[in-house]
Amino acid sequence: MKTQLALALALAMASSAAAAADGLSYNYVEGGYSVQKFELQSIDEDISIQDPKAAGGYIAGSFAVNDAMHLFGGYRQGSDDIEVSYLGTRLGEADIDSKQYHVGLGYHHTLSDRVDWTGELSYLRTEIDVEGEEAGEGDDYRASLGLRGDLAANFEGWVKANYTDGDVYDGEFSGTIGALVKFNETWGIVGEAEFGDKVSQFNLGVRASF
Repeated sequence: MKTQLALALALAMASSAAAAADGLSYNYVEGGYSVQKFELQSIDEDISIQDPKAAGGYIAGSFAVNDAMHLFGGYRQGSDDIEVSYLGTRLGEADIDSKQYHVGLGYHHTLSDRVDWTGELSYLRTEIDVEGEEAGEGDDYRASLGLRGDLAANFEGWVKANYTDGDVYDGEFSGTIGALVKFNETWGIVGEAEFGDKVSQFNLGVRASF
Protein backbone atom coordinates (compact mmCIF):
# COMPACT_ATOMS: atom_id res chain seq x y z
CA MET A 1 0.00 0.00 0.00
CA LYS A 2 2.79 2.42 0.91
CA THR A 3 4.61 1.55 -2.31
CA GLN A 4 1.48 2.19 -4.37
CA LEU A 5 0.86 5.49 -2.57
CA ALA A 6 4.46 6.61 -3.09
CA LEU A 7 4.24 5.70 -6.77
CA ALA A 8 0.98 7.60 -7.19
CA LEU A 9 2.46 10.68 -5.51
CA ALA A 10 5.59 10.50 -7.66
CA LEU A 11 3.51 10.26 -10.84
CA ALA A 12 1.34 13.18 -9.72
CA MET A 13 4.40 15.34 -8.99
CA ALA A 14 5.97 14.41 -12.32
CA SER A 15 2.76 15.27 -14.13
CA SER A 16 2.54 18.61 -12.33
CA ALA A 17 6.16 19.45 -13.13
CA ALA A 18 5.67 18.51 -16.78
CA ALA A 19 2.59 20.71 -16.99
CA ALA A 20 4.52 23.64 -15.54
CA ALA A 21 7.40 23.08 -17.96
CA ASP A 22 5.13 22.65 -20.99
CA GLY A 23 3.87 26.17 -20.57
CA LEU A 24 3.80 27.73 -24.05
CA SER A 25 0.07 28.19 -23.94
CA TYR A 26 -1.60 30.61 -26.34
CA ASN A 27 -4.82 30.52 -24.31
CA TYR A 28 -4.67 32.99 -21.43
CA VAL A 29 -6.10 36.11 -19.81
CA GLU A 30 -4.16 38.60 -17.70
CA GLY A 31 -4.51 41.95 -16.03
CA GLY A 32 -2.67 44.32 -13.75
CA TYR A 33 -0.75 47.60 -13.53
CA SER A 34 0.41 49.51 -16.60
CA VAL A 35 2.51 52.61 -17.35
CA GLN A 36 2.69 54.17 -20.81
CA LYS A 37 4.99 57.07 -21.71
CA PHE A 38 4.36 59.31 -24.72
CA GLU A 39 6.57 61.96 -26.29
CA LEU A 40 4.33 64.94 -27.06
CA GLN A 41 5.00 67.61 -29.67
CA SER A 42 4.09 71.19 -28.82
CA ILE A 43 2.23 73.30 -31.38
CA ASP A 44 4.30 76.35 -30.32
CA GLU A 45 8.08 76.35 -29.83
CA ASP A 46 7.67 78.74 -26.86
CA ILE A 47 5.43 76.27 -25.02
CA SER A 48 7.03 73.34 -23.18
CA ILE A 49 4.89 70.29 -22.37
CA GLN A 50 6.07 67.53 -20.04
CA ASP A 51 5.86 64.06 -21.56
CA PRO A 52 3.09 62.13 -19.78
CA LYS A 53 3.57 58.82 -17.99
CA ALA A 54 0.01 57.51 -17.96
CA ALA A 55 -0.25 55.05 -15.07
CA GLY A 56 -3.28 52.81 -14.66
CA GLY A 57 -4.43 49.30 -15.45
CA TYR A 58 -4.64 46.86 -18.32
CA ILE A 59 -6.30 43.64 -19.41
CA ALA A 60 -5.14 41.35 -22.22
CA GLY A 61 -5.66 37.87 -23.57
CA SER A 62 -4.94 35.33 -26.28
CA PHE A 63 -6.92 32.50 -27.87
CA ALA A 64 -5.40 29.67 -29.90
CA VAL A 65 -7.34 29.16 -33.14
CA ASN A 66 -5.34 26.04 -34.04
CA ASP A 67 -1.85 24.62 -33.54
CA ALA A 68 -0.24 27.53 -35.43
CA MET A 69 -2.53 30.58 -35.18
CA HIS A 70 -3.84 32.66 -32.30
CA LEU A 71 -5.95 35.77 -31.79
CA PHE A 72 -4.94 38.34 -29.18
CA GLY A 73 -6.01 41.71 -27.84
CA GLY A 74 -5.91 44.06 -24.90
CA TYR A 75 -6.94 47.37 -23.38
CA ARG A 76 -5.04 49.83 -21.20
CA GLN A 77 -6.05 53.06 -19.52
CA GLY A 78 -3.98 55.52 -17.50
CA SER A 79 -3.65 59.14 -16.44
CA ASP A 80 -1.02 61.70 -15.42
CA ASP A 81 -0.68 65.34 -14.42
CA ILE A 82 1.80 67.06 -16.74
CA GLU A 83 3.51 70.42 -16.37
CA VAL A 84 3.04 73.15 -18.98
CA SER A 85 5.49 76.07 -19.29
CA TYR A 86 5.74 79.17 -21.48
CA LEU A 87 9.21 80.61 -22.17
CA GLY A 88 10.50 78.75 -19.13
CA THR A 89 7.75 80.00 -16.82
CA ARG A 90 5.51 77.36 -15.30
CA LEU A 91 1.88 77.90 -16.23
CA GLY A 92 0.42 74.98 -14.30
CA GLU A 93 -0.56 71.33 -14.68
CA ALA A 94 -2.97 69.57 -16.99
CA ASP A 95 -4.66 66.22 -16.43
CA ILE A 96 -4.09 63.75 -19.28
CA ASP A 97 -6.02 60.51 -19.76
CA SER A 98 -4.83 57.87 -22.21
CA LYS A 99 -6.78 54.91 -23.57
CA GLN A 100 -5.46 52.30 -25.97
CA TYR A 101 -6.72 48.96 -27.23
CA HIS A 102 -5.29 46.51 -29.72
CA VAL A 103 -6.43 43.39 -31.56
CA GLY A 104 -4.37 41.11 -33.74
CA LEU A 105 -3.58 37.78 -35.34
CA GLY A 106 -0.48 35.79 -34.44
CA TYR A 107 1.40 32.86 -35.92
CA HIS A 108 3.67 30.54 -33.92
CA HIS A 109 6.03 27.86 -35.18
CA THR A 110 7.89 25.35 -33.02
CA LEU A 111 11.67 25.59 -33.32
CA SER A 112 12.40 23.11 -30.52
CA ASP A 113 10.72 21.49 -27.52
CA ARG A 114 11.24 24.73 -25.59
CA VAL A 115 11.18 27.56 -28.14
CA ASP A 116 8.59 29.00 -30.57
CA TRP A 117 9.10 31.54 -33.32
CA THR A 118 6.27 34.10 -33.39
CA GLY A 119 4.91 36.59 -35.90
CA GLU A 120 2.09 39.06 -35.26
CA LEU A 121 -0.01 41.63 -37.12
CA SER A 122 -2.17 43.97 -35.05
CA TYR A 123 -4.29 47.12 -35.05
CA LEU A 124 -3.96 49.77 -32.31
CA ARG A 125 -6.40 52.51 -31.38
CA THR A 126 -5.24 55.34 -29.11
CA GLU A 127 -7.32 58.13 -27.54
CA ILE A 128 -5.96 61.01 -25.42
CA ASP A 129 -8.06 63.48 -23.37
CA VAL A 130 -6.80 66.68 -21.71
CA GLU A 131 -8.83 68.01 -18.79
CA GLY A 132 -11.73 65.80 -19.85
CA GLU A 133 -11.77 67.07 -23.44
CA GLU A 134 -10.73 65.02 -26.46
CA ALA A 135 -7.25 66.12 -27.54
CA GLY A 136 -6.19 63.46 -29.98
CA GLU A 137 -6.88 60.03 -31.36
CA GLY A 138 -5.25 57.77 -33.88
CA ASP A 139 -5.15 54.42 -35.63
CA ASP A 140 -1.93 52.46 -36.09
CA TYR A 141 -0.81 49.09 -37.44
CA ARG A 142 1.99 46.91 -36.10
CA ALA A 143 4.10 43.99 -37.31
CA SER A 144 6.15 41.96 -34.80
CA LEU A 145 8.65 39.11 -34.98
CA GLY A 146 10.01 37.31 -31.94
CA LEU A 147 10.97 34.26 -29.94
CA ARG A 148 9.12 32.73 -26.99
CA GLY A 149 10.41 29.90 -24.85
CA ASP A 150 10.67 28.04 -21.56
CA LEU A 151 13.86 29.18 -19.88
CA ALA A 152 13.24 26.92 -16.85
CA ALA A 153 10.50 24.66 -15.49
CA ASN A 154 8.57 27.59 -14.00
CA PHE A 155 9.98 30.49 -16.00
CA GLU A 156 9.06 31.61 -19.52
CA GLY A 157 10.48 34.51 -21.50
CA TRP A 158 10.01 36.25 -24.84
CA VAL A 159 11.51 38.98 -27.00
CA LYS A 160 9.97 40.78 -29.98
CA ALA A 161 10.99 43.37 -32.55
CA ASN A 162 8.11 45.67 -33.56
CA TYR A 163 7.41 48.14 -36.34
CA THR A 164 4.40 50.44 -35.86
CA ASP A 165 3.09 53.09 -38.25
CA GLY A 166 0.02 55.30 -38.46
CA ASP A 167 -1.31 58.35 -36.66
CA VAL A 168 0.34 58.08 -33.24
CA TYR A 169 3.41 56.00 -34.11
CA ASP A 170 5.28 57.51 -37.06
CA GLY A 171 7.16 54.53 -38.49
CA GLU A 172 8.56 53.60 -35.08
CA PHE A 173 10.72 50.59 -34.27
CA SER A 174 10.53 49.20 -30.74
CA GLY A 175 11.66 46.20 -28.74
CA THR A 176 9.62 44.10 -26.31
CA ILE A 177 10.90 41.85 -23.56
CA GLY A 178 8.71 39.84 -21.19
CA ALA A 179 8.71 37.08 -18.61
CA LEU A 180 6.21 34.78 -16.88
CA VAL A 181 6.91 33.18 -13.50
CA LYS A 182 4.57 30.19 -13.12
CA PHE A 183 3.15 29.06 -9.77
CA ASN A 184 1.40 26.12 -11.45
CA GLU A 185 0.02 25.23 -14.87
CA THR A 186 -2.67 27.95 -14.57
CA TRP A 187 -1.43 30.91 -12.51
CA GLY A 188 1.62 33.11 -12.84
CA ILE A 189 3.07 36.60 -12.50
CA VAL A 190 3.75 38.31 -15.84
CA GLY A 191 5.85 41.36 -16.65
CA GLU A 192 6.51 43.02 -20.00
CA ALA A 193 8.32 46.16 -21.16
CA GLU A 194 8.36 47.82 -24.58
CA PHE A 195 11.01 50.39 -25.45
CA GLY A 196 10.52 52.75 -28.39
CA ASP A 197 11.77 56.14 -29.52
CA LYS A 198 8.57 58.06 -28.75
CA VAL A 199 6.36 55.55 -26.91
CA SER A 200 7.38 53.16 -24.12
CA GLN A 201 5.27 51.04 -21.80
CA PHE A 202 5.47 48.60 -18.90
CA ASN A 203 3.01 45.99 -17.58
CA LEU A 204 3.01 43.95 -14.39
CA GLY A 205 0.12 41.61 -13.73
CA VAL A 206 -1.34 38.17 -13.07
CA ARG A 207 -1.91 35.65 -15.88
CA ALA A 208 -4.24 32.65 -15.98
CA SER A 209 -3.35 30.14 -18.71
CA PHE A 210 -5.71 27.44 -19.98
